[in-house]
Amino acid sequence: MLTDPIADMLTRIRNAVHVERPHVDVPVSKVKRGVADVLKREGYIWDWSEVDGEAIKTLRLELKYGPNGEHVIQHIKRISSPGRRVYRKATELRPVLNGLGISIISTSGGVLSDREARQKKLGGEVLCELY
Repeated sequence: MLTDPIADMLTRIRNAVHVERPHVDVPVSKVKRGVADVLKREGYIWDWSEVDGEAIKTLRLELKYGPNGEHVIQHIKRISSPGRRVYRKATELRPVLNGLGISIISTSGGVLSDREARQKKLGGEVLCELY
């Protein structure tokens, strides 16, 4: 049993990008679907889909690389953890790397990037940041 499934997802993505895999599979959940959707909207992955496995459904993320094999995801870090939750108001959300990166926020309006959360004036739990 995993104590932090979001951190497990981020670690699987980080490891897959490091060895330049074309896709990565993670166990599915509603929050993970939201994170994958944000990654797709912001251009960090090509697409995601749900794949029926033997015992459980999995989420397949099609990873994105540059034309010469550059990693689109350079850095991915978990901010809020089960032992230390980090919450921010919409006014407290700052751009990551002067707008070159994103934070993924779990809000009452769903899982959003920091840019979308500021536009909708929603705060919430800061799940991770990446660039």
